[in-house]
Amino acid sequence: MSSKTVYLAFTTKAALLRAVWDLALKGDEDPDAVAARPWYAAVLAEPDGEKKLRTLARESVKVKQRIAPILRVIRSAGDTDDDLAALGHLIDTDFWANQRAVVESLHATRSLRRGLGVDRGADILWTLNHPDQWLLLVGQRGWTPAEFERWLADSACFHLLRPAK
Repeated sequence: MSSKTVYLAFTTKAALLRAVWDLALKGDEDPDAVAARPWYAAVLAEPDGEKKLRTLARESVKVKQRIAPILRVIRSAGDTDDDLAALGHLIDTDFWANQRAVVESLHATRSLRRGLGVDRGADILWTLNHPDQWLLLVGQRGWTPAEFERWLADSACFHLLRPAK
């Protein structure tokens, strides 16, 4: 494919990277957002807080394995390209909203740690599950996906769930 064909289809680098990001994030060409995916709906519907967070960790690892290469490109290009910086900000904003929905579902089932508000819980889950953590621990420190999944699940459970009685 010629570069002219690519630019006719996408007009900007940011538009091209957004399309690649969407495909990597979703894993297929279905137009539904992550929030409409069956795996995400199952996470939100799971009544057991620990199962919810462990399922989220497992599914998040699958997604991170697909998005890590393109995220590196978006992050590095965002330093010099305002459109790509805006795309990076949109990715973070959408990701925070998805993590907040998970925390809201914990709160709705009274699984959220006592005294921890939904917004603060969302900040914690967003930080723990953020793709940048994957880039650091798996990409730079050599953790395996299984090690990352276990760490994420254990950390999320520890910081977000009410202690067992």
